[in-house]
Amino acid sequence: MTYADTIFKQNISNILDNGVFSEQARPKYKNGKTANSKYITGSFATYDLQKGQFPITTLRRIPIKTAIKELMWIYQDQTSDLGVLKEKYAVNYWDEWEVANSGTIGQRYGATVKKYQIINKLLDGLAKNPWNRRNIINLWQYEDFEETEGLLPCAFQTMFDVRRGADGEIYLDATLIQRSNDMLVAHHINAMQYVALQMMIAKHFSWKVGKFFYFINNLHIYDNQFEQANELLNRQANAIEPELRLNVADGTNFFDIKPEDFELVNYEPVQPQLKFDLAI
Repeated sequence: MTYADTIFKQNISNILDNGVFSEQARPKYKNGKTANSKYITGSFATYDLQKGQFPITTLRRIPIKTAIKELMWIYQDQTSDLGVLKEKYAVNYWDEWEVANSGTIGQRYGATVKKYQIINKLLDGLAKNPWNRRNIINLWQYEDFEETEGLLPCAFQTMFDVRRGADGEIYLDATLIQRSNDMLVAHHINAMQYVALQMMIAKHFSWKVGKFFYFINNLHIYDNQFEQANELLNRQANAIEPELRLNVADGTNFFDIKPEDFELVNYEPVQPQLKFDLAI
């Protein structure tokens, strides 16, 4: 199995064997039933991207192109307008979180990035002093939560660190902190999104990507997913490590990078694809 598949199976087994059930769960399934989950607290993994350790499972297909489009909606377009997501990127599933027929997901995600000029300040800070320890994206803004209704950010904080390797090259490391994560559906989507973001920033400065650290506070499997979880545990995949590539020149401006510039190679996920009912 690949490095990511090994971690994936370990997490699934840990949740099924040692997890506890949620109480007073907020999410609902589309049929209105409460979406309870079994969860563990405090999951952490390290991926060395230079060694080909990308956080994407081959035990089920991950829609990486859609994930990257969603990322660019948040950090390049800097909007929560669902029309932009649908018309520019043909991504529709965020409609489930539309706020009060507003055509948006509220003052969240991309709207927060724009309001506080988060990406601009991050890039400016890295340009002025790459070695500082204050290169942080923080989407957890209480003022925004009070301004409108909307889904609270799950992947809410990212930290970036620059280091010089033994080979003399400059590497960009990234740490993603997530308050809550659906292990079977969203885990590798979120991880690969933020690896893509890490790669975009590294290209902007002509650096190499280094390590990706991933911490999740509440890692869970929903109670209608246990059958799929056991199916994934029983699946076997080849040991070829997939690789995400960003095919643009070093120094390409962050805002000029497009979804089609990314290429996922050596990715041969196990079929058939599994189906999951979203918890909303």
